[in-house]
Amino acid sequence: MKKTPFLSLEKAQEIVKEIPTPFHIYDEKGIRENCRNLYKAFSWNKGFKEYFAVKATPNPYIMKILKEEGCGVDCSTITELVLSKACGFSGTDIMFSSNVTPEEDMQKAYDLGAYINIDDVNFVPFLKRVCGVPKTVCCRYNPGGVFQLSASEDGVQVMDNPGEAKYGMTEEQMEKAFVELKEAGAEHFGIHAFLASNTVSNDYYGELSGILFELAVRLKNKTGVHISFINLSGGIGVDYREDEPKTDIMFIGDSVRKKFEEILVPNGMGDISIFAELGRYMLAPYGGIVATCMHQKHIYKEYLGLDACAANLMRPAMYGSYHHITVLGKENEERTETYDVTGGLCENNDKFAIDRKLPKVENGDLLFIHDTGAHGFSMGYNYNGKLRSAEVLLKEDGSFSLIRRAETMKDYFATFDFQDDFKIDC
Repeated sequence: MKKTPFLSLEKAQEIVKEIPTPFHIYDEKGIRENCRNLYKAFSWNKGFKEYFAVKATPNPYIMKILKEEGCGVDCSTITELVLSKACGFSGTDIMFSSNVTPEEDMQKAYDLGAYINIDDVNFVPFLKRVCGVPKTVCCRYNPGGVFQLSASEDGVQVMDNPGEAKYGMTEEQMEKAFVELKEAGAEHFGIHAFLASNTVSNDYYGELSGILFELAVRLKNKTGVHISFINLSGGIGVDYREDEPKTDIMFIGDSVRKKFEEILVPNGMGDISIFAELGRYMLAPYGGIVATCMHQKHIYKEYLGLDACAANLMRPAMYGSYHHITVLGKENEERTETYDVTGGLCENNDKFAIDRKLPKVENGDLLFIHDTGAHGFSMGYNYNGKLRSAEVLLKEDGSFSLIRRAETMKDYFATFDFQDDFKIDC
């Protein structure tokens, strides 16, 4: 399916008059519609709740939109907890899923009344010592081995390797943790697991839910605890490429329902709430980078040099990830040229695209890099003294607002304690 930007050249030019490129921009209309479709897909479960993974897009303006649409937040650090509290999230609207957790982070989650999701059986005595065991507590499961789906109706095979992941507990450890937590005063329990990332197979959530529902039945029978929720976590993917299938959230929601009715209901566990912890699915397609082509270089290959770089979007350099690129205003022109699209870092992997077919690009053209709404700005950094860009919200009525200003050199130098030793003129 052809990818089209959610803003036009004319709108981008209007924004650039006030906010120089590069900047990340988010589509409020798309975010809200996506939230509503997710809740519609899981409306069969009265307790369903999406806990947005804050790490994906930690911007309070975005988080408030999600809150208005009924979402909670998933946090993994004290900083994310503090940000979430500032956005109005509290109590069980917060899921705290951490690993290698400092004491102050755990204490903060407890003080906020968040659901605490324990990653390690050794965290049970840690939790008891640091803050005490809450009435409701969750444990993270790792089944080990290799997780695999056979080819599904969309022709996609999903594989990942939980046995190599640092997260979660074995089933035996889950049983031990449940017993110890129950003895320490816990009354209600949750189960959480994350087995694969960015799956564009519609079968993933159904397969995962079957694994976790059967685990829940076994743990209930062995320990006698009340399991109140099961968190299917993230993993639902997005179609980064034009030729990739788009996930069908209605099909996915119904596949979980079928497993729920097949496994949990007959075992008297039909009161369990289903949670999700989606980040990429919630935001990636509804964010993009607008950048300007500043330079072109003609040597052994053709290069486009943008004012954005890997410091604004790390994924292509770090993972070799594909992000579609549109030259704004040239959406319908033939892609006759082949370019490497690069930034200005002193690293050869600072490339948004390699051998990418695009229309002929001129210096000054505005390029839109798709699907950066999750793990885009949030993974930014300051290598080479590059400064993080602004973030912009394209509102439902077509207006726009600055929701994070661009960094300045003063920001970059602010954490040095210069005293009288240095003087830098910014």
